[in-house]
Amino acid sequence: MTDHTVILVVDDKKEHATATAEALQKVGYKCIVATSGSEGLKTIEAGEVDIVITDLIMQDIDGLQLLKTTKERLPEAEVVLITGYGTVETAVDAMQKGAATYLLKPININHLRAEIAKLVEKQGLVRNNKELHKQLDERFGLTCIIGNSPKMQKVFNVVKQISGTTATILITGESGTGKELIAKTIHNNSPRKNKPMVILNSAAIPENLLESELFGHEKGAFTGALYQRKGKFECAHHSTLFLDEVGDMPLSTQVKLLRVIEDGVITRIGSNDPIEIDVRLIAATNQDLEKLIKEGIFREDLYFRLNVVSIKLPPLRERLEDTTMIIDAFLREFCQKHNKNISCISPEARKILYKYPWPGNVRELKNCIESMVVVSVKDTLDVEDIPDHILQRSNELPRSPSFMAGMTVEEAERELIKSTLATVGGNREEAAKMLGIGERTLYRKLDRYGLK
Repeated sequence: MTDHTVILVVDDKKEHATATAEALQKVGYKCIVATSGSEGLKTIEAGEVDIVITDLIMQDIDGLQLLKTTKERLPEAEVVLITGYGTVETAVDAMQKGAATYLLKPININHLRAEIAKLVEKQGLVRNNKELHKQLDERFGLTCIIGNSPKMQKVFNVVKQISGTTATILITGESGTGKELIAKTIHNNSPRKNKPMVILNSAAIPENLLESELFGHEKGAFTGALYQRKGKFECAHHSTLFLDEVGDMPLSTQVKLLRVIEDGVITRIGSNDPIEIDVRLIAATNQDLEKLIKEGIFREDLYFRLNVVSIKLPPLRERLEDTTMIIDAFLREFCQKHNKNISCISPEARKILYKYPWPGNVRELKNCIESMVVVSVKDTLDVEDIPDHILQRSNELPRSPSFMAGMTVEEAERELIKSTLATVGGNREEAAKMLGIGERTLYRKLDRYGLK
């Protein structure tokens, strides 16, 4: 996309710099002009430059120094050198140091545009690949939704089955359960993965602007419409559109969304010209749409159109056996991010984390672990590292178990193991950690007390 590419043109001959910039601006690139090497250097050091086009020979700072600084400060930026016949050998040497290419004076504008287009395409592919690698993990692309619990395995199986299709999907679940992450996983494992998924949160857009965001508008279509603008559907052509919080969409917009789903055609606001679109739609909500239908807030026909395939994400409290994996994944992630060397979480701290009901689900747990990693000054996360609001809420909850006087040590131990296993959803590895014993010891005790 040329409209996001920023090109810096550096030449101490102002007329040359201006002419080059104008030639590129005509085909949609944003250009910054610098009429000296030192001015170009300041712009590079300020960042936000994608491509640098620089004359090789300048009076103060030459193109080689700009190349060196660009590669140090902006390693993903590309550098094009402009050179005369007498400096071709130097320019070739510069390419070995990281320059993308060199062009001979006088510049052929069509050749320049073609070279820039290649570099823009190359950068787009690199960014997309990095984004995909960032999101993909060893299982489904997102460490935040890993899990071996039966409920999550059911979700993963559905994701596997539908990722390669074009079916419309409705993802439901409480806030923080990972609906957007599931949508990204489906997209990243689909034939449309080479184009970025487009995201729109229906609840975050004012009602009077939502239709413009979805369908686009023409210049002058309404007050403030100073330019023609593509909507999310057009941007998602041949890709995936993720509509988050679809339950908050106004009824008037629901009608138009239904028509788009049925016809595969959108019309920009202020236009009569239909535009065909090929979009895979994934919708999500934390609300009960069937209840909203009964209340007259959500259209039943739209619900059936969206709910071709349904994925319901369980809250964290219903898959406690996954908590160990999630906590350990976040601990590794944030230790690396914040350059901390923390090896584990104490059994006492784990007990509190398990006791807390996590109303914000995985998102809240993620924020909690990051906070603990940041504030900890030891190699083990402990109770004092847990955020105060979680400690306070945990202290207000019933304690378990409450042992009666006269209970033997063996009876008390048996009840403690039973209670701990119930707390962690049967996860024996985590139960052993919470009890402060080895897994083998736990297995022996389970056998001894007939708890297997």
